[in-house]
Amino acid sequence: MRVAAIVVAAGTGERFGDRKQFCELAGQTAAARAVAASRSVADQVVLVAPADALTDAHGADLVVPGGATRSASVRAGLAAIDGDADVVVVHDAARPLASPGLFRSVLDALVVTPGAAGAVPGLPVTDTLKLLAPGEARLVAATLDRTSVVAVQTPQAFVAEVLRRAHAAGADATDDAALVEAIGGMVVVVDGEAKNRKVTTREDLDGLAAELDR
Repeated sequence: MRVAAIVVAAGTGERFGDRKQFCELAGQTAAARAVAASRSVADQVVLVAPADALTDAHGADLVVPGGATRSASVRAGLAAIDGDADVVVVHDAARPLASPGLFRSVLDALVVTPGAAGAVPGLPVTDTLKLLAPGEARLVAATLDRTSVVAVQTPQAFVAEVLRRAHAAGADATDDAALVEAIGGMVVVVDGEAKNRKVTTREDLDGLAAELDR
């Protein structure tokens, strides 16, 4: 089985105030850490970066320019990976502390689950979830059962052919699993990692740095 990985690092970092994927954590960029973890399961790693940041591959085999949206950036990565890949793992550079074990977990779940098109890590939701009614008043329409909800992370592993079909129409989604689900693909959830937090703010980066210091 041949595995290719796409590390998505093409964001502008508007909320962060800088390109968070290239900020350093204990001497390594977030992108480099994401690439290194991806390589633990992948034969080929493609980094998708901003068009003006292609000179440093951060350890990847190939770096390509991203698109205007996350989904467009993943499609750029799909176009660049080898055509003989059986499985594609997609990971966000903004999650630099995902462990090699988590990559192995999603890959193993994809392989051993009959009929699975994808596998994603998820964490239980501990906060109460409220569904808002349409409109600007922000009125509560319902309280959701949090026992049937998980907060999904990356890395996410997919059957390569299914992921390509899911992206063929050029649709956008917040993650690739949503696109695979939209074409009827079955996605299985494995246990995520609490330390695999997404860097969105400076405080998030400080928190991950503290995690590394432990």
